[in-house]
Amino acid sequence: MKTASADEEPRWLSDEEQRTWLAYVHAATLLEDHLDRQLQRDAGMPHLYYHLLVVLSAAPERRLRMTELAMRTKITRSRLSHAVARLEKNGWVRREDCPSDKRGQFTVLTDGGLEMLSKSAPGHVAAVRQALFDRLSSEQQKALGEIMGIIAEGLQPTEAGADLPWLR
Repeated sequence: MKTASADEEPRWLSDEEQRTWLAYVHAATLLEDHLDRQLQRDAGMPHLYYHLLVVLSAAPERRLRMTELAMRTKITRSRLSHAVARLEKNGWVRREDCPSDKRGQFTVLTDGGLEMLSKSAPGHVAAVRQALFDRLSSEQQKALGEIMGIIAEGLQPTEAGADLPWLR
């Protein structure tokens, strides 16, 4: 990705690009707030915690190493550690030491966490559907998925030393 040097004029957004960018920022902010409020109201947890439970529920034996969980959820290790501590306090996850690595830990979704996820999933899916998918045609849904995939791929470099949240 090329950035402007100090003596180069910045490549400003066109009026159309600016409208598109602001529409994206507004929609992403409002969508995250909408989903966060729904989950807080209905399940007593923020969207991030719900996402952690979902990722763990899909993992083999409902367990992942902390580093893998951070990578899959795209968050920093310190943010993950704080979130897991809160989920642990609620009895929804537990930590287990990694037998092959003294410094490593697993996060395991408990039966109570799975039960909470099962109870909160229908309301969350309804909120996602109402806020996003019901507003788009099937062609728009497909295009949105393709666009988001392209953006995510471009922001997740594979070279060593990449500055990614789960590596911080």
